[in-house]
Amino acid sequence: MNRAPASVWRRPTHFFAFGLGSGAVPWAPGTFGTLAAIPFYWMMADLPLAWYLSIVFVAFVVGVWLCDKTSHDLGVHDHSGIVWDEFVGYWITMAAVPFSWEAALWGFIVFRIFDVFKPWPIRWADRRVAGGFGIMIDDVMAGIYAWSTMHLWFWLH
Repeated sequence: MNRAPASVWRRPTHFFAFGLGSGAVPWAPGTFGTLAAIPFYWMMADLPLAWYLSIVFVAFVVGVWLCDKTSHDLGVHDHSGIVWDEFVGYWITMAAVPFSWEAALWGFIVFRIFDVFKPWPIRWADRRVAGGFGIMIDDVMAGIYAWSTMHLWFWLH
């Protein structure tokens, strides 16, 4: 377990990289980071899809920088408390999914499954891609897998 550094509460880049502080919990920070992303999805869910995807894209680009900077500052490649990538991965999971608490819960579960188990090529990317892009890309891929699962489930029902 990596303890959250005090800089999370003093440096805006660290605060955002740690998912507005949600990654500072002492256990399961990725789960708490994903939970913290849900209210933002709720606020974005009714936006036109182009706006929603634009916000997610900007969050990804900014996230690459945030995660790279924070990782470098802490001297740890992918500190477990860096959870901005979970925010973006969850938002990808929920793209074009109409908001309901049931959908938000299922998206949370499906995303966490792909993020934790990392099926190919997610695990490959997680181990071989460095820097802020490396921190972000495995969660983007998990989000795409989870998005596909969510939309397949909606299509079948």
